Amino acid sequence: MIRNDADLKLPISSVAKSAPLVAATIPSLEECALLLDIDGTLLELAPTPGDVRVPTGLRQTIEALLGRTSGALALVSGRPIDDIDEIFAPAQFPAVGGHGAETRAVARGRIVPASIQPIDPDLKRRFAAIADLAPGVLLEDKGYSLALHYRLAPEAERAIYHAVSMIRAELPQAPIEVLPGKAVCEIKPAGFDKASGVRDLMQRAPFNGRVPIFLGDDVTDETVFAIMPDLRGLAFSVGRHARGVAGYFDNPRQVRAWLEGLLVREGLTA
Repeated sequence: MIRNDADLKLPISSVAKSAPLVAATIPSLEECALLLDIDGTLLELAPTPGDVRVPTGLRQTIEALLGRTSGALALVSGRPIDDIDEIFAPAQFPAVGGHGAETRAVARGRIVPASIQPIDPDLKRRFAAIADLAPGVLLEDKGYSLALHYRLAPEAERAIYHAVSMIRAELPQAPIEVLPGKAVCEIKPAGFDKASGVRDLMQRAPFNGRVPIFLGDDVTDETVFAIMPDLRGLAFSVGRHARGVAGYFDNPRQVRAWLEGLLVREGLTA
């Protein structure tokens, strides 16, 4: 069910009853910028990144919301924007990709990379070799970062993080960050994250001047939760009650129902 903090003075109720009440706590879509994480927020998690599926009707809902917000809707993900486009094809939505490594402010517009220093090739190869620790560990090379997925080999989690820690201990000055996630360990250059990507996006048309509404589920989304007060926005977490959020959803299915409810609230349908 969709749950809400006491300061919103909204009851814990069923999806059908709660969704319109939660929708009523945010401004009109004409005033909002909707910022939506993908995996674990819009879509259910899958055994591998390539196995995710877009439920029937979701593209149409996002496209309708994009229109109602005059283009101020963006997908905010650790995935590269090209990967996002493949998932939601043929649509190409505004997006912050790669944990802030790249931005596209306009649907089907130009992808703008952040000014970042790539991981040293030798260091990248060392991290990539960690995937050989156990069968089922999947290496995903995103170009600007490496992700080690172990959803198919959960018993390898400790060994993966130990190997990453050993490499970092040998090179303490290397400008890299380790991002723990849901059955994934990602290594990326320091100096950018989802929050920096969202800050950049919110300075661009058509997002600037609007109230940002961010939905996310994972540890990497907490950097965006933290900046919502600075941007006079609201954050909602999915699957858990994260610190500092205005409310939370139990699962992506309820997020999708809530998004549909936003359209219904304003007399629209997907």
